[in-house]
Amino acid sequence: MAGPKPRVISLTKREGQSFGFFLRIEQGEEGHLIRALEMGGPAELAGIKDGDRIIRVNGTFVDNLEHNQVADLVRKSGMTVTFHVLGEEAYNQAKINGINLADPQSHLIQGQPTMNGVSAPAPKLKLCFLQKSSAGFGFSLKSNKGEQGIFMMDIIAGGIADKAGVKVGDRVVEINGENVEDATHDQAVEKVKTSGNSIMFLLADEDTDKYYKNKRIKLGPGLATVKHLPQKPRIVEMTKGPSGYGYFLKADPTMPGHYVGEIDRGSPAERAGLKEKDRVVAVEGKEVDDCTHEELVDKIRQLGNRCCLLVVDAETDKLYKMGAASPLLYWEEIRGSLPKPSQPEPEPIPVPAPVPAPIPVPAVPAAVEEYYKPKLCRLEKTAAGYGFHLNGIQGVYGQYIKEVVKGGAADRAGLEDDDIVVEVNSVNVEKSTHDEVVQMIRNSGDTLVLLVAEKAAYDYFKVRGVAITPQLLATEQTPEPCAPAIAQEEQTQRSATPPVQPRVRTPSVSSTSSAGSEDVRL
Repeated sequence: MAGPKPRVISLTKREGQSFGFFLRIEQGEEGHLIRALEMGGPAELAGIKDGDRIIRVNGTFVDNLEHNQVADLVRKSGMTVTFHVLGEEAYNQAKINGINLADPQSHLIQGQPTMNGVSAPAPKLKLCFLQKSSAGFGFSLKSNKGEQGIFMMDIIAGGIADKAGVKVGDRVVEINGENVEDATHDQAVEKVKTSGNSIMFLLADEDTDKYYKNKRIKLGPGLATVKHLPQKPRIVEMTKGPSGYGYFLKADPTMPGHYVGEIDRGSPAERAGLKEKDRVVAVEGKEVDDCTHEELVDKIRQLGNRCCLLVVDAETDKLYKMGAASPLLYWEEIRGSLPKPSQPEPEPIPVPAPVPAPIPVPAVPAAVEEYYKPKLCRLEKTAAGYGFHLNGIQGVYGQYIKEVVKGGAADRAGLEDDDIVVEVNSVNVEKSTHDEVVQMIRNSGDTLVLLVAEKAAYDYFKVRGVAITPQLLATEQTPEPCAPAIAQEEQTQRSATPPVQPRVRTPSVSSTSSAGSEDVRL
């Protein structure tokens, strides 16, 4: 008989915070039980339920271990832990059927792994750039005798390494773009010393390391996040004006790559943020390093009236080359959530013969801000509440709308699933915790005003450093729908609708303690 398929759930907590549940054994019950879930805690957000049984902790089968052994495994996991869990009914049925839960077949997971309530993509290594201060880099390297690997230790809180994203226990994969996985401790230390005042690390935390080792995938900068790097490439979207894009594309035989030359004042290129001496990395997400000057010019012309460039200035270019990383990593992290402008049919423009002088390139301005706007929505609470859930990821700033009830107050006000909450009653909440935002909504009485932005619009403004405020609504474009006056017929519908509250859920209550019970807060 096929075994049940556990859910794989990874939880991450902050310093001083718990995972948001009690681990118990109870008289008359088998297994290690989840009890007393905290509302809005990591476990509750990840979808763990009261009565779930923990089968594995970080891949170790624990159903046959003592309570204190399992609790110890969780404690030693640090800030992140991965569980295999079974629901109460599935667990009890497996026991009745005599299924061996330790069998590899039972180790198969159900669906995608979940991390604090969100389907987890493949984990990423991280590129961390450190610029030495008078106090040094703020870390030390450690290796264990007889074991392969160099690890980060003694991270000084608030120091250079800490601020750069380095964590205790991170394994060093590369130093300044050179793989050091087989290097000795002394060799790694020497590379750090000879780096001078700046150094680039490619690091893997324990979970990421295990993930790729299990899949036998060679580690490299192509698997890394670049979110910790201090400089970022720029995405420049342009729409052609009457005189083209308004910039020159330079070809210099002494410099590999394609560079921006003179930019016309007031041109689409200037308005879109293109700078002289920027290096063009990609056009519409396609790398152009292997293109000739004429091929690149032709590629841009064929796009018609719009184009999107990924560019780097000299400092950012140097930084990415130091880590042997492509700036396209930034595009892949950011651009996936940005809407792609529609492209008209290519214009048949004849290609001029190559000339030594710079060739003016037609331009394409950024998808103009008017296409992306926040929404200012006024909600009037009904007997059914506001008609939405407020979701958040533990340890990550930002709250977003979920489960908008059709025909409810939120729906009528124009709220949609996945809208990101920017302001609550004119107060910015982008850096507020889930509990703080929930409390603000509770305190708002019967009227709630939310400034929200769909994910595409939110990312669009953030990439460009534009603050999201109600002032962005003051343009010529028709504003997003806000809450209309409450119609009398809607009042009738409310009485028949069961109460729906924002995501403020009552925590599951633990069983009454008995003589044979033990519990531990995790």
